Formats: sequence, structure tokens, C-alpha cells
Amino acid sequence: MFFSIIIPLYNRPQEIDELLATLTRQTYTQFEVIVIEDGSVKDAKDIVDGYAEKLDISYYFKENGGQGFARNYGFERARGDYFVVFDSDCLIPEDYLETVKDFLLEHRLDVYGGPDGAHTSFTSVQKAISYSMTSPFTTGGIRGNKKHIGTFHPRSFNMGLSREVWESTGGFILTRLGEDIEFSIRAASKGFKIGLIPGAMVYHKRRTSFSQFYKQLHFFGRARINIYKHFPAELKMVHFFPACFTIFILAGIVFNLLKHPLAAFCNTILVLYVLLIFFHSLTVNKSVKVAFLSVIASLVQLVAYGLGFIQDFWKRIILKQY
Repeated sequence: MFFSIIIPLYNRPQEIDELLATLTRQTYTQFEVIVIEDGSVKDAKDIVDGYAEKLDISYYFKENGGQGFARNYGFERARGDYFVVFDSDCLIPEDYLETVKDFLLEHRLDVYGGPDGAHTSFTSVQKAISYSMTSPFTTGGIRGNKKHIGTFHPRSFNMGLSREVWESTGGFILTRLGEDIEFSIRAASKGFKIGLIPGAMVYHKRRTSFSQFYKQLHFFGRARINIYKHFPAELKMVHFFPACFTIFILAGIVFNLLKHPLAAFCNTILVLYVLLIFFHSLTVNKSVKVAFLSVIASLVQLVAYGLGFIQDFWKRIILKQY
């Protein structure tokens, strides 16, 4: 089994260096790496060229078109039986490809996804953000946990697809705003088998500050409405939770300002939720600092996603603007 690893890149030369370094340590070596520079101002050609003797690697530069179409560009040039897609801000455990290969030989999947976690080298903020993106009390575990709410859709930071899937679907038809979810739904509609490989974990650095994290999650909230416009049945109750939480927070602020009797109720619910996040993160991460930051990350995540969701729900569904 031969893998083609596809990595779109945009102005992140340091990240691709760290990712490629982890790929040189893979225990399974039947793979190539294709890096697609998507119109970056800060290109990584020299860094990628430095791995020419360590990896079977190719570098391409194209005009900026977004990560979805950059992946398609890589698919068109890939030689593998399976295409593996990573985000540039991931670190790959040395047994990743070995794990995927063994799983696929025993359990045939046409499209797979894997979970993500925090590496020990990550900052406390990155660990807190990782917690908030994988906690059952924020995302419902839908982003790659063994037990999750709703249908599992592989995410593009860690996913793979067979050459047959690429040839049948043509890859991504959206370049951003939920392009990976749209792709997996479309692949499933063609009868391809999609599933989770629990052991195929990557370390996902995500954002390094809460302001960057806010912008990313606001974008994710908008992306969910974009998916709805293509597949209305895919909008589930769990996707409304951040929006409802955001409205609850705003209502609580108003009740407190007006000294309304419901203020005490809102405050109690919020305190209980914060304590739940804190102690669960403390159990998972074994760090008071990370647990405290996990509370902040979780609140940022839910409010940012909620506001993005509400913004495009109002604009694109209520007002029917595009």
C-alpha cells in the first residue's frame, strides 16, 4: 500500500518544517509527500528542498485558491493508492502510517478520519484549545472521538481517501467554509464507506492565541450554515448548542444589568458549567493552569462559533442573502 501525503500550505514555513521532520521518522516508509504552496508570500521552498534526501517529496507553488482546491491540485499529481491529508500545523506520530495501513488491510474504508490531541511540547494555551475542541462538554465529541454525537465526518486536518474516491468525486468542490464535511457527505452519498481510525491520531497545534482561536471558530460557525445550504438534513440539534449558549450568555448579561430575578438562575447555570469544564480538564490534563485556560478556551469556542452561526443563519437562511 502506497500513500500520498497531501499538505496545503499558506504562509507557514516553520510549521511545515516541524511536520516534515515527524514524517522522516515514520516506521512505514511506502509514501510520498506533496506540498502545495497556495500563493504564500512567505514560501517554504528552501525548507521543503532540505528534505529531498530524507523524503520522497515534491513541492508545487500555485496561485492562492484556498485549501480545498490546493488539495485537489495535490491529488491530481499523486501516485498513491491512498491520499492522506494533513494540515500544516500537525505533528505526526511515528507509527501513524503503520497504524493506518494495518487498519485498512483489516477493515476496508474508502474515506477515513482520525482524532487529534495535544503534544507534551505544546503551550498551555494550545493544550487548553485542544481540550475545548475535543471535549464532550463543548463539541459533543464529534471531531474524532470513539464515542461521538451524530454522524462522523472526517476533518481535513487528519483524513484519507482512496484513489477511487478521488476519481469518483473529483475531490473538493468547496475550497473553504466546511469543504471537508461537504466532501465526506458527498462521498457517502456515492456509497463509499467512511469511518474513524481511532489509533490514527495526530498532534494538532491549532491556534497559539485566543484571538486567533476566536477568528477560526467564528469561521467554523459560518461554515456550518454553508454545509446546510448544500445538505439541509445535516444540520443537527447539536450544531445549535453554541448559538443557544451564546444567546444564554447575552441574556444573562442583560438580566444582571437589569437586576432581573432570572439573573441568579443564569449565573448558577454558568458557574456549574465552568466548574464542569475546569474539573474535567484537570482530570484530563493534570494541570491547574491548563484547566483554568480550558475554561477560557471553551467559552471563546462556543461564543465565537455561536456568533458565526447566528450571523450566517440570519443572513443566508432568514434574509436569503448570498
